[in-house]
Amino acid sequence: MRTAKITRKTAETDISVEINLDGTGSYDNQTGVGFFDHMLDQLARHALIDMKVRCEGDLHIDDHHTVEDVGIALGQALTAAMGDKRGIVRYGSCLLPMDDTLVRAALDLSARPYLVWKVDFSAPQIKTFDTELVREFFQAFSTHGGITLHVERIDGINAHHVAEAAFKAVARALRDALETDPRKADAIPSTKGML
Repeated sequence: MRTAKITRKTAETDISVEINLDGTGSYDNQTGVGFFDHMLDQLARHALIDMKVRCEGDLHIDDHHTVEDVGIALGQALTAAMGDKRGIVRYGSCLLPMDDTLVRAALDLSARPYLVWKVDFSAPQIKTFDTELVREFFQAFSTHGGITLHVERIDGINAHHVAEAAFKAVARALRDALETDPRKADAIPSTKGML
């Protein structure tokens, strides 16, 4: 079973994350930030990763620490659940349309984290959620998940749609990358022999 449970407690946040990479996309995410919970639900559902996230953060300051630290914990959980990455496809990409929006995501579960972020928003906030926190989440997730991740907004006007399409595109790319390669189910997907 490719599962993991991570707990992370700092002076700013208290987080627990449980994931199952071979799930059905069930989710139970409660961070105290409604829009962010909605995005985490999309990530779980479209990556087919069962996900349970609990976070108590310093929301009296703002949402930043909660969003970033959940990204850290989810990245750590992903790394733990993948183990030595034997048998995975490793690469994934998705071109995702959502109404007015088109977002492209491509990733490599390489253990070499790098984020290329070419996503801008038409508004600084979605209700009370700062749109710049979308990048902060993916920076933390890619760094601690060891993911080379490229995300690009090709088109899009509505900020909610752009954020949601980004989460869904990354989810679909992640789903493909985590699949077992039927032709190499017993091999590490690298000429180095390890990732």
